[in-house]
Amino acid sequence: MAIQGGIPVSHEVAFPHGCYVVGEVSQVLDFEASTKDRPVPARDKVTGELMWAVPVMDGDPSLKAAAKSLNVKIVSPVEPVVPAAPPEMAGLPFVPVEFEGLAVTPYVASPANRLAYSFKARGMRAVSVVGAKAARHGKGAAGDAG
Repeated sequence: MAIQGGIPVSHEVAFPHGCYVVGEVSQVLDFEASTKDRPVPARDKVTGELMWAVPVMDGDPSLKAAAKSLNVKIVSPVEPVVPAAPPEMAGLPFVPVEFEGLAVTPYVASPANRLAYSFKARGMRAVSVVGAKAARHGKGAAGDAG
């Protein structure tokens, strides 16, 4: 099969209503290699680079509250920095971001046996003006009604 690992997807397709960082970046741990006294950082299986988790909220108003929160893993040799919030959002507890090099991996979540998705990216950046306008109006990247 040509696709190995996550399925590449644009940020606009994955998060058409925007995506907001709601916490701090943390290092992902390798649960198999870590012990209680010795945490071992997780590394990406393809690149060998460190992995970081960013807690985000999906801006889709149709999602139930429990489905809005997720972690996006970022593959990077250094800890990613959450970009500054735009001036109109200064002081709010979340920051709109766009993910670069985004890939999604579907899996079956136990014990409910429901379809779930894992997101991995190469980086994050501040929301572009075009992306922010599309998210506010519920439109995709090309301006189509979403």
